[in-house]
Amino acid sequence: MLTEQPSENIGGSMAAAFLALLRRDLLLAFRRRTELLFPVAFLLVVVSLFPLGIGPNPALLARIAPGVIWIAALLATVIALDGLFRSDFDDGTLEQFILSGHPLTLLVLAKIVAHWLVAGLPLVLLSPLLAIWMNLPMESLGVMVLTLMLGTPILSLIGSIGVGLTVGLKRGGQLLSLLVFPLYVPILIVATAAVMAASDGLPYGAFLGLLTAGLVISVTLAPFAAAAALKISLS
Repeated sequence: MLTEQPSENIGGSMAAAFLALLRRDLLLAFRRRTELLFPVAFLLVVVSLFPLGIGPNPALLARIAPGVIWIAALLATVIALDGLFRSDFDDGTLEQFILSGHPLTLLVLAKIVAHWLVAGLPLVLLSPLLAIWMNLPMESLGVMVLTLMLGTPILSLIGSIGVGLTVGLKRGGQLLSLLVFPLYVPILIVATAAVMAASDGLPYGAFLGLLTAGLVISVTLAPFAAAAALKISLS
């Protein structure tokens, strides 16, 4: 007679699978150090070129700093997105995920978290130096970091849906940009508005609230949508 597996064992198994996949992806990322450093190098190059191109006017640099840093972070995230599921799709690991018995949504979330730790967190940690380079006022520096801390996970979560839909295509990276950029625009607008409001001494709490709400909604829904997209690509 079949016996029902205790819920504690199921929960422990799911947590172990999540942590094992997260650890695996982080180890693989650190072995491919060139790919690991490319988004950071891209961010540094893009932000560094703006003062050289428009001149060292402190007031002008401070005004455009939020938009420049956020656009560079957005583009750096998109560059790193294509590899989110690509290697697992090519070697058949994604099919094994589906056959493993673990919820595909949970495994997808683990890969998204690993992607953010590799591609998103370094951008957040680097942003104070870039903000100082762009002459951003110190009173808005903390808000800049906070918007990136809230916003970059949303970029990874939303981007995972686009990657899931395009992972089976030969030139999916080009289509991926067209899919995710329209969805990234509201995040860009809200985040830059928060930093500019802080620079002008205006209330910015509402903008941070919108980013927080977007993060909660993305964490709740994006893994399910990305898992469904992967199943479509594998079918």
